[in-house]
Formats: sequence, C-alpha cells, structure tokens
Amino acid sequence: MTKKQRVTVNGLKIYPFTSNQELIDFIEQEKGILVAVNSKKIKGVNPEIRNIINDNIGYADGIGTVMALKYKGIKNAVKLPGCELWLNIVERFYQKKTFYLVGGKQEVIDETVSKLKGEFKRINIVGYRNGYIKGEDEELNLINDLTKKKPDIVFVAMGSPKQEYLMRRMFESHPAIYQGLGGSFDVYTNRVRRAPKWFSDHGLEGVYRAFWEPRKRLKGVLSDVWFVIALKTGKY
Repeated sequence: MTKKQRVTVNGLKIYPFTSNQELIDFIEQEKGILVAVNSKKIKGVNPEIRNIINDNIGYADGIGTVMALKYKGIKNAVKLPGCELWLNIVERFYQKKTFYLVGGKQEVIDETVSKLKGEFKRINIVGYRNGYIKGEDEELNLINDLTKKKPDIVFVAMGSPKQEYLMRRMFESHPAIYQGLGGSFDVYTNRVRRAPKWFSDHGLEGVYRAFWEPRKRLKGVLSDVWFVIALKTGKY
C-alpha cells in the first residue's frame, strides 16, 4: 500500500487518517504502537512520550488535533475515538488474529473478555490481566507471557502516559500491533457513560463528559478551548 505521510505539529508526527478503516488498512501492513494524540499532547509532552509517538503511529483522537491538522492543510482529517477504534480492529481481525488484553480492575477485564467472546464468537484471546501491575517482577512476568504467547494485537487500557511506557517495553520484546485505550474497557462494559453520537460528531464529546464528570473532565475541555485559541493566533 502507499506509504502514509505524516504531519508534524509542534514536534509530534501525526498520521492524518481520514477514517477508522484507513487506519486499520494501514496497521494490517505496519506493526507498531497506536497512540491517541490530543491537544494536551500537542501542547507539550516529555521527550520520551514524543519519541514513542514519533517512532510509532500517532493518530488524531481529539477535536484539537483535528483542527491542528486542518490548519496544516489536511482538510479531510477526522477524529478517531479510541473507544470505537479498538472494537473496529477486533471486528476486522477477530477471525484471523490473536489478542491479548491488559487493563482495568479485575472485574472490568473479566467482563470485557466475557463480552468480547459473546459478541465475537471465534475471537482468540490468548491472555489477559488487570492493569494494576505491582513492581518490576509483575511487569516482567507479563512481558514473558506475552513473548511466549505471541499475540498479534495487544490492547492496553491503563491511561496515558503509563500505557505508552508499558507498550514500548512490550514491543521491544514482542513486536505486534499495540493500542493504548485509556478507559475504554469501562466504556465497553457500561461503567462509564459514552457521549451521544451528536456530541461526538460535532467534537463536543469532552463537553458532554465534563457535564457528568466535572472534576475529572472540565480541565480537559478548558485545555481544548485554550488550544483552539492558540491555533487561531498562530502559536502552533
């Protein structure tokens, strides 16, 4: 397939995918770590996270990132919500690839695996564990299990930047397709309310989530507003 060109925004190299399916077509040929890029990451991340993004597959998961790409001339760039993307990846590959899941509380990961097996009857989940990794020994055991079972696709739902650091160490031992999911297992198991489609389609998912979780989400909404203003004034 044609090599997808990246766009650099404030030092971050971002793939301007135009749909979930375009990204999925891309990773069918390219192993790597899928990293959701939002306005917070564009405004400033530490060099380690920047290198992980630039060495892998950063994609737009936030209206601020989409606007930044549009200001760079990519008019057809779209937001690809990670909580939808990972399920599209499962749907595309569940009959021919193997999966490994990491993240969430034990009851969340148990329910996630059970629900996936119910919805995708032939899915092959070769391993899974919760996201509470205590110390180097547990992390080493996880990486050793991953290396032994050699899954094709690994989902890690631990929040950023913890999940990016772990995925990089895992990738060094076992190259595969990795995706960081944040709280997507909680959304999938209906523990967290997903914004209605209208809010998502209009780039207002953060506003909706801030209404339900003001202490947790309002700061992110204000960050996006600040970022849009900065774009318009030419800072990025």
